[in-house]
Amino acid sequence: MSRFELSRWGVREWSMTALALVVVFTVLLLGGRGLAAGAVGEVLGVRFGGDAERTRIVVDLDRSARGQVIETGADGKVVLTLTGVAPGRGLDGNGSGLVRGYQVIPVGTASRVRFDLARNANIERRFLLPPGDGVAHYRYVVDLKATGTAPVAARPMAPRAETRRAERPLIVIDAGHGGRDPGARGAQNNESAITLAAAQQLKRELERTNRYRVRLTRESDVYVDLNRRVRIARDAEADLFISLHADAGADPATRGASVYTLSEQGANRAVREVTRSTNWHRDLHLPGRDPSVDRILLDMTQRATQNRSAQFARVLLTHIEAMDHPLLRRSHRDAGLAVLLAPDVPAVLLEMGFITNPDDERALADERRRRRLMQAVAQGIDRYFREPGAPVVMASMGGPG
Repeated sequence: MSRFELSRWGVREWSMTALALVVVFTVLLLGGRGLAAGAVGEVLGVRFGGDAERTRIVVDLDRSARGQVIETGADGKVVLTLTGVAPGRGLDGNGSGLVRGYQVIPVGTASRVRFDLARNANIERRFLLPPGDGVAHYRYVVDLKATGTAPVAARPMAPRAETRRAERPLIVIDAGHGGRDPGARGAQNNESAITLAAAQQLKRELERTNRYRVRLTRESDVYVDLNRRVRIARDAEADLFISLHADAGADPATRGASVYTLSEQGANRAVREVTRSTNWHRDLHLPGRDPSVDRILLDMTQRATQNRSAQFARVLLTHIEAMDHPLLRRSHRDAGLAVLLAPDVPAVLLEMGFITNPDDERALADERRRRRLMQAVAQGIDRYFREPGAPVVMASMGGPG
């Protein structure tokens, strides 16, 4: 080997050695940072599903955690310790179903999670779900089952961003279409005229009870933009939004009522719409100090709203079915309809029947039969507010079509 070749070999060997040292140093540095920063994961949020008999709690985590039960729910509260994750400055809020409210506080490298219950309950099961099925994070799941009928006494919780108003519930009734948008056309009637007549009848039925405040999105044959209808409900801080429509189909034999609630895709769209505003956290009465915390709270608000909307849809269909009004085969459906996009107002869209079906059109155009339908809707609203967690049995949910 020549002196030149020895020199080239020495330079190459030195370069490879130096590169190896850099790689080793980088790996050690990053590994050290990972050990320092990744020792404790994060609690991302808490979600609820179910009703007053059975409630599922989902604690979203950015990594795996080990859970230990401290209190089982027999005395009105469930307390867990989740080792390896912490909530930063803490989380708290309203619950749903069996859970009155919750609080998550850091305890060293763990989280103490407390659920105050509306009724005594037992933990049926609990388990950890790894990322999968389109979900990118871990989920610690707790299933509760009610064990008694008497509500337990409320226990003190940390201050919440929202407080329940003392006024009567506000119901916003949306008469679909109107003005330059007549909606679907039957043999004798326009959808816009039928929905307005039904909205006015429902308003009278609700006001007659003296239990509600009621507002219409339109009171005459005028056009109201879809986004404006949602804004009316949100600006008024409505407790419930119901949009009335009459369906249409190519087959005149198709008939029956159905109720739509917001789909998962629609929920994602709702969040995108809300967060376009620079003051979105103020619109939702969120703290506004930490954007990541506000997004978690927004997601929790959206989930709670979807749960309440679905519960009202099931109650509503039960009362419509009880008065022998025909229902579509899949009567509870979900979609990303614009009028359902408010993330903080429970909302449903009621298709009262098919205006393209002769029998349904006659029923919807007849004042007496239409009033009977609106009485069933009012009864459903009564039950929803009287028994917000009441379990009901209905047909399975389906998408449009």
